[in-house]
Amino acid sequence: MLKRCMDILGAVVGLVLLLPVLAIVAVLIRIQMGSPVLFKQQRPGLHGKPFFMLKFRTMTNTKDEHGNLLPDEKRLTWLGKFLRKTSLDEFPELLNVLKGEMSLVGPRPLLMQYLPLYSPEQARRHDVKPGLTGWAQINGRNAIRWEQKFEYDVWYVDHQSFWLDIKILFMTVWKVVRRDGINADAHATMPAFTGNDEHS
Repeated sequence: MLKRCMDILGAVVGLVLLLPVLAIVAVLIRIQMGSPVLFKQQRPGLHGKPFFMLKFRTMTNTKDEHGNLLPDEKRLTWLGKFLRKTSLDEFPELLNVLKGEMSLVGPRPLLMQYLPLYSPEQARRHDVKPGLTGWAQINGRNAIRWEQKFEYDVWYVDHQSFWLDIKILFMTVWKVVRRDGINADAHATMPAFTGNDEHS
């Protein structure tokens, strides 16, 4: 109950304080990339139940001559890079928090197609609601390997508390200011998780 109250309060305060910034970002995206301004994608929530996560759009829909989408790094715009570096692209997820689909703190919601690839231990990351930020995000974010991320996620599931959430939120602000762990090596986005035998 305390965690849910903190989620609602944090989401409302965040949306109110950031409303001018979010409005400007929305206008800039609309000018540079057109509609839609928001990127909506189905992600697994609590116990793997799917929901539609909201983010600001950071990539175009540019395709090659065969009608296939270009690689992420070629579709990521200068505005999109800025939004990711500052984590502004994540703030529409506050609406998911208000709806009860996400929490301020928890394992990040990944892709639906990863669900059958998790080991039973890794799948425990879905025993709590996904979060806007989490223990893995303040311990490397996209600069660490998938297995390390999942270990951090499961550690959070086993040690979650109100004060741990407060610590993670404050450390997240510090990490965002320093722009730590935004990219995985030279990749524009985190390489896909392909299973526990992968070493990327």
